[in-house]
Order: sequence, then structure tokens, then C-alpha cells
Amino acid sequence: MDENQTPQPAPESTSAKQTGPAPPEASTPVAATPPSAAKLAPKPAAKAPAVMEAVPWEGEIPSAAREALGEEILRAATYREQDFFEVSADALVPLLTLLRDGFDYDYLVEETAVDYPKDEKRFELVYIVYSFARNHRIRLKTRVAENEPIASAVPVYAAANWMEREIFDMFGVRFHGHPELRRILLPDEWQGHPLRKDYSIIQQDERWVRENLGIESGQ
Repeated sequence: MDENQTPQPAPESTSAKQTGPAPPEASTPVAATPPSAAKLAPKPAAKAPAVMEAVPWEGEIPSAAREALGEEILRAATYREQDFFEVSADALVPLLTLLRDGFDYDYLVEETAVDYPKDEKRFELVYIVYSFARNHRIRLKTRVAENEPIASAVPVYAAANWMEREIFDMFGVRFHGHPELRRILLPDEWQGHPLRKDYSIIQQDERWVRENLGIESGQ
């Protein structure tokens, strides 16, 4: 270093300059989150029940049924290649007999019921018959009111025996002409019919449980 040159002071470090706390940064205002659009959207209107888009069923079998039973055949239609009849309760067994003897529908596939408690004829009975010779099935439907008996199909199809006992047990529909109409799933003394819409899914016959099992129902 030149003897005549004046020494320069060392530069201060950055850390030395920041002797006080850093000034607070300016905060950016946060916009309020709008309510979810889904919460504000109106609820969609309830959909109307689907309508079964059936078409009239024409042919040898419905023609023979109308000729034999006239206005007792309320409807003959086809839905998605499935043929069905809707008939009066009085016409049910005669139509089953006609289908068995005249068109080889010799197998009763199913007999069951559906409960519509708000309807005057609250029980819809559904029968399905099958022809091995034709490889074809037909569904038959009829309606009865509460305490309105209907003729048993047992004289036409022996397989109807236990099916009708189950319908009687679960729905309370009575079949006149049945050889032994009694409960098949529940005890004979049981009160009520569990598959009716007005029968709770947890309901029990508390008296029967108490008298026969010696316990209080947990329901």
C-alpha cells in the first residue's frame, strides 16, 4: 500500500445494518369465500314414476283368451318382449286352465304378491307360467282387496300349494279351494303379515315371543 494513500474503512456487513426487526409486510386482503353453488341451487323436482311402455299383444293366445273370457281380460300387452295379461280375479283360474290345456303352459314358475296399501284393491297377485314346447313364458296379474278371497290355482298347478301358503302367511291373502291354507314360514298363532307395507320391518308378535320363548322382545 502506498504510504500516502488514506486507508478506507471496511464495508459494514449486511447483518450489521439490520439491527432492528424487519418491517411487517403489507397483507393482501383475502376475498370472502362465496357459499357453494351446490348449496344455493334449488332442489330438482321429484321425478314422476316411470311408465311401462307396453304395446298391445296380438296373436293366437290373446285372441283365444278374449274369446273365452271376454271383458274379464282387462289387458293383453307386451313389454320388452315379455307378454302379460291383466285380468279380473274371477278370470284368473279359467285363464290358467286355458293356457295349460290349450297352449301347453304346463309349468307354474312363480306365484307371488305385491302390496299397494293405498289402493282399494291393495294386493296384486302375479303368476308366471312357462311352456317347454313353446319355450315361452306369460305373466298374469290380477288385483284383490283386503279380505277378498280368490280361487286357488292348486287344482290347475300343484306347485301353487306352497306358493299360496307363503302369500297367505306374508300378506294375508286367502285362497278358497286351497287344500291346506295355513302359515308356512311363521308359527300358526303369529299375529300379522310381515310383507304388508304397513308392517314394520322390526315388528314382532310380542305376545307370541313372550309365551313361547319366555323372553321380552328386544324390538
